[in-house]
Amino acid sequence: MHGVLNILKPPGMTSHDVVVAARRILGIKRIGHTGTLDPAAAGVLPLCVGRAARLVEFLQEQDKVYRGEITFGIVTDTQDGTGTIIREADDFAISWEELIEASRKLQGPSKQLPPMASAVKVKGKRLYELARRGQEVARTPRSIHIFSWRFFPKQGSLTKNSRVMFDIHCSKGTYVRTAVHDLGELLGCGAYLSFLLRTRSGTFNLDDAITLEELAEHGEARLLPMDAPLDFPPLTLAEGEADRFIHGGVVPVAAEEDGLVRVYGPKGFLGVGQVDKKGKTKYCRPVKVLVDP
Repeated sequence: MHGVLNILKPPGMTSHDVVVAARRILGIKRIGHTGTLDPAAAGVLPLCVGRAARLVEFLQEQDKVYRGEITFGIVTDTQDGTGTIIREADDFAISWEELIEASRKLQGPSKQLPPMASAVKVKGKRLYELARRGQEVARTPRSIHIFSWRFFPKQGSLTKNSRVMFDIHCSKGTYVRTAVHDLGELLGCGAYLSFLLRTRSGTFNLDDAITLEELAEHGEARLLPMDAPLDFPPLTLAEGEADRFIHGGVVPVAAEEDGLVRVYGPKGFLGVGQVDKKGKTKYCRPVKVLVDP
């Protein structure tokens, strides 16, 4: 049983809860998720089953798209609706143009400080565990990229408790609630994330996601092929070349570009390879072999 699942995570479950449920339904222990989704959030959570679990590192690198809601004038200690209010602003009026201009300052590549209420580990401890004990520790800013940020519906002045929906396209490792918090600070009124739905993770879309109930009904019939989520260029090898590849050998190839590739043989998908040029010849070496030798 090897493949990938596009699961619709419900609010109230942790990403690990979803993995545990899928393990129970499918009767297989080797399942991993491709990026934590907050318990209060819902949406696309790809799971890698069986040998496909070895692909998690590649899927974690893919970008994400979210739909969310911002509530203005209130700041919480978790930067979302699950936390305690620590600051409020009553007398302000933010124009739509000011909102758009502030959001543009946060777009593009930047550094983001992970929130204390996050799963990031510092010295072996999850930040949210430390936060529950009332501890705050130094954190290292992480490189992120916000590709686009769109708000709707267009409104007049935003005042306390005004709510605005948005779609955001961002890189892996981006905390949307922190982006919302930073936006509120730029505007001077404060804000928190009051709703979040992941609508895309890599190649997986919300429209194609299945619930855990649907997984329980259909079981492994809902598994997608292991190569389905990979967006690397394909490379097809002849029978002898394929045999050499799956035994760990380097194969001379006629690939157009260097980098990671999806490798196929006469019998189908073999794994992930890396194409590099040595002299005038290009070679493909195995990175992840996902079939038996």
